[in-house]
Amino acid sequence: MAFLYGILVIVMLVGIAGAVIPGIPGASLILGAILVWGFINGFSGMAWTLGIAILVLVSSISIDILATYWGAKQSGASKWGQIGCFVGFALGFFGLLPALPFGGPLFGMLFGPFVGAVVGEFLYRKDMEFSQRLKLSVKAGIGIVVGSVVGNIIQGALAIATVIVFLVTTWPPVSS
Repeated sequence: MAFLYGILVIVMLVGIAGAVIPGIPGASLILGAILVWGFINGFSGMAWTLGIAILVLVSSISIDILATYWGAKQSGASKWGQIGCFVGFALGFFGLLPALPFGGPLFGMLFGPFVGAVVGEFLYRKDMEFSQRLKLSVKAGIGIVVGSVVGNIIQGALAIATVIVFLVTTWPPVSS
């Protein structure tokens, strides 16, 4: 039983990383590990842990959306910049951005949203002079990425708190 507990804690640690690193599941991995432990132990004494994990999963999804929106709003980005951010993330995630001599896919997932937001915003502001257009596009790209990073940091803190609650409520790992 202790071996399975250790494996589930490792899965949760990957979930913590996933809460911060784009492209890796975060709160859903943590919730999944908690559910596995709950099934094995008949969910005895796990109401708080399970409730917190579900709340964190729902909150993480909301934070992801709201933080990006907040960053876009603070920087004056349009919907085009936000759509560009999403497209850039997808291209970076699947490695479809031009090859760079360093970084790999993780760099693409971090760099892609910025490039996508800048391109989307640049296309949207076609009625402006080039230098002003470029300046506003870069500002929007930075705002969207900063909002996403802030959201990821908050999600990481929530993921850590969830794992701590799990460890506190289930230690030592014995089955009922």
